[in-house]
Amino acid sequence: MSETALNSVDGAALRQAMGQFLTGITIVTCRKPSGDIYGMTVNSFNSVSLDPALVLWSLDNDSSHHDDFQNGFAVNILHADQQDLCMQFARSDESKRFENVAYSTGALGHPILTGSLVGFECRPWAVYPGGDHQIYVGEVVKLHNGSDTLSPDALSFFKGKIGQFRQNEAS
Repeated sequence: MSETALNSVDGAALRQAMGQFLTGITIVTCRKPSGDIYGMTVNSFNSVSLDPALVLWSLDNDSSHHDDFQNGFAVNILHADQQDLCMQFARSDESKRFENVAYSTGALGHPILTGSLVGFECRPWAVYPGGDHQIYVGEVVKLHNGSDTLSPDALSFFKGKIGQFRQNEAS
């Protein structure tokens, strides 16, 4: 086999290809150093390690919110009935994101959204450069189980659309 020079994949092509990968939808929240609360819709969430318990998500380098997460964050996994909440936390008017949103304050001070499937309270572990994003790794220090009265199905993102992943009742 002969060696050939490899070129980097075009960003638009990579985005389209990654759209073929089903991801869950979360809302990452924090209490800023100022004391204000902040949150945003994120689908770049993943488990890193079980021991210690680590999770990650990423934030665009152009965001003005990098300093807001210096004291940690909470990740709230959304269920299928929370599509409106997903859109509310994705809107550009950040002042309305927590409008009419029920939440409790976790042990680390970050908002835990009422009714999410599960909430992860995380203290900062590390931040790594990742191209045009920063990768936030948090140590999970507390889990919050969501309501049993809501849909157990997860809100998901696939091929540029928001939908839901339904559990197979046979499994």
